[in-house]
Amino acid sequence: MNDKKKFFGINDENWGHKWGYKDSAFIIEDNKAVTFSGNRYPVCGKKLTSFIPFVESILGVEIEKEPKVKELKDKYIEQSNINEMFVKEMKEMFDEDRYSIEDNERLLHSHGQHSTDEVYKVLYNKLEKFTDLVFYIENEKETVRLIELAKKHDVCLIPYGGGTNVTNALRPPKKEKRMIVSVDTRRMNSIESIDEENLMVSVFSGITGKELEKQLNEKGLTAGHEPDSYEFSTVGGWISTNAAGMKKHRYGNIEDIVQNITMITPTGTINQIEPLTRASIGIKAQNLLFGSEGNLGIITKATLKVHKLPERSAYESILFYSWENGVSFMYDLYHSNMVPASSRLADNLQIRLGSSLKEKKEGVSGLLDRLTKYYLFNIKKFDPEKFTAATFKIEGSSQEVEQQLKNLKSLSKKHNGFVAGESTGKSGYLATMVIAYIRELIFTQNILGETMETSVPWSKINQVKSEAHKLLIKLHKKHNLPGKPFFTSRISKIYHTGVCMYNTIAMCYDGIDSPEDVFTEIEYAMRANFIENGGSISHHHGVGKLRKDFMKDTISDGSISLIKGIKKDQDPKNIFGVDNNIVND
Repeated sequence: MNDKKKFFGINDENWGHKWGYKDSAFIIEDNKAVTFSGNRYPVCGKKLTSFIPFVESILGVEIEKEPKVKELKDKYIEQSNINEMFVKEMKEMFDEDRYSIEDNERLLHSHGQHSTDEVYKVLYNKLEKFTDLVFYIENEKETVRLIELAKKHDVCLIPYGGGTNVTNALRPPKKEKRMIVSVDTRRMNSIESIDEENLMVSVFSGITGKELEKQLNEKGLTAGHEPDSYEFSTVGGWISTNAAGMKKHRYGNIEDIVQNITMITPTGTINQIEPLTRASIGIKAQNLLFGSEGNLGIITKATLKVHKLPERSAYESILFYSWENGVSFMYDLYHSNMVPASSRLADNLQIRLGSSLKEKKEGVSGLLDRLTKYYLFNIKKFDPEKFTAATFKIEGSSQEVEQQLKNLKSLSKKHNGFVAGESTGKSGYLATMVIAYIRELIFTQNILGETMETSVPWSKINQVKSEAHKLLIKLHKKHNLPGKPFFTSRISKIYHTGVCMYNTIAMCYDGIDSPEDVFTEIEYAMRANFIENGGSISHHHGVGKLRKDFMKDTISDGSISLIKGIKKDQDPKNIFGVDNNIVND
């Protein structure tokens, strides 16, 4: 038996019930310095002396070396609801290494790994509903057989990719009375074929972004889709949530990259017989699969565009006197038609958070750092609590990179910006992978936080940001939470009509009963506030169960009817009863 067949969700490398690798974590030392373990990221092994003081200052609470809240080791998991006839025939049809009823596997597949309220519930034994069995499919033939078996015995199936979901989309519905089987796709983790002439790759849906890029890079190619979660998330998950990556401006969002999709539903197979570059063939059925969120069937395969690896990559950064200056710059940057692969604008608080995750420099490097700060704050008169920064990753031919660098410098002068150089740009880009681990640290201090993305028109950016911040202050006071609330924003993607804006919130919950429920209430109110002021439910994280209440105010009755009609046609018995989005309302 090969290693792929032996793959289960719980393994020696990854955490089974929370984000990330087991060897990677923020650790508080005796002097309240923080270190990051492992060797996977640039920050690993460095002593971070500013992070804890920054958190204490911003939140107005004290951070302790020992956890205020400790994860429960022995977690209660309800007994499996077994459909005896289904299990009997499953055992006759499949090898025993295809499935598991182990508690730890069931727990892992009953939630997402990156939704604050879900992870909190898992850590502290408050999860209410569990999947009953986990099945690891290995090919399309097995997928068809499993779906037919579920139809025969009226069993509920929930597709599972990398588990990085943030919208409660993987949570089993409370009302579901049937046996629930989580269908994990991660054994379908290979490349089927690479068409180097036409620049396409056919992949099975369980391959992660990290593995996909590794294999493509060996051939001198890239798909270019690089979400924050690309180490763990899968191609099937990207499609089902309508994902976006950090280098969207060069390679596109997932709907721009994918040329063909194969989904197995209870009534048949959805795909385009040939992965055509573009064809006017009426309503393109596969387009209906973007954002389907597990409601219709199991995505088994996809064909993606690929590109030759860029000749050159570079980083850059620009400082601005205010958030408004930065937004104006980003607007002009988009309309210059020379947007770097990754272009992001961070507000002041986010910059200070990023700075707190840097090692204090000593010697000559420390001297240069202090001189730079003196020049910025004393000579250039940047306000330490108001300035913002844009960071860029630039990819392409040497000529393209040079043109984009020149364009950035030219636009920076127009907006009175200060070109801060490659080092700042690179550290800002690479820090993205590490930020997610902060949550696991602050959980132990009774601090809950979340990042909520939304699409915002250019004209509404400042309104969405300011009104959300005002509301958070009110909600913090309403719930009588200790200390101060944390609110920060960044623009991560820019478009002709608007931007993707990330808004991060965090608060301490010392002395509060059921903090995860209070946090969920606050998050819901914040989401409603985004929409009220011109934002969207989501830019690329999807709807799931967490945001489905907002759907009726987002799309028309006719759109809802169409979606429900597709569901009824493809899954009349609701075998895929995950109940995300609007399909079953």
